[in-house]
Amino acid sequence: MFTQTFWTVMAASSLACVVTTIGIVAISRRGRWARERSPYFMSFAAGVLISVSFMHIIPKSFEMNDRAPAFLLVGFLGIYLTNRLLRLYVCHERECEPVDTTFGIIPMVGIGLHSLIDGVIYAVTFNVSVLTGVLAAIGMVLHEFPEGIVTFVLLERGGFKRRRATLYAFLAAAISTPLGTLVSYPFINTIERTTLGLLLAISAGALVYVGASHLLPEVEKENGRYTILALAAGVLVAVGIVLSKG
Repeated sequence: MFTQTFWTVMAASSLACVVTTIGIVAISRRGRWARERSPYFMSFAAGVLISVSFMHIIPKSFEMNDRAPAFLLVGFLGIYLTNRLLRLYVCHERECEPVDTTFGIIPMVGIGLHSLIDGVIYAVTFNVSVLTGVLAAIGMVLHEFPEGIVTFVLLERGGFKRRRATLYAFLAAAISTPLGTLVSYPFINTIERTTLGLLLAISAGALVYVGASHLLPEVEKENGRYTILALAAGVLVAVGIVLSKG
């Protein structure tokens, strides 16, 4: 029997799928418009993710399990090491000519795994509380738009035609998020509170990495005039929601 929480989680992860798809379609049809605005989405999302993690998700995980700090580190380093390994095989942020489609496929697989984990994070955070899930979802959904753009660009640089790059980007970066939620939810819904606290800590570590070590450096490279305002807006939104809920 499906609970209300299940449908709420699926709605959030499906929204992430939709936003990613919008990013893919935007870059495939209106590349200049999408590239010009993606730094603001990334900056706002970073502000939300970092603020939510430090003000709500991390304290909540510490409250649920005394060993949560160690798993917070595991989550952060796990995402870092995964990205580092992927970069060994990807021509990352350099002007270079890919020699074959491997340069598109490898990052597509990595992004697909990342999006699958995003779906698991939705399941974990919403099962802790609706507030925790909503706070995490705000930042995560907003960072899906530039993620869709990045996935398409990497595939296109890898030699894929526009139509095929669009399809593969959708499968890897968009639909994998609700799939991750659907697969993980039945298991997460039955685990003990202390174990859920550890999973929440891992999720928080991943969110901090995405916000501070992935999104913000990308924003700085773009050097957008108003990105700092978008970051501040993200922080204010997250802080306002947390404080309003006590």
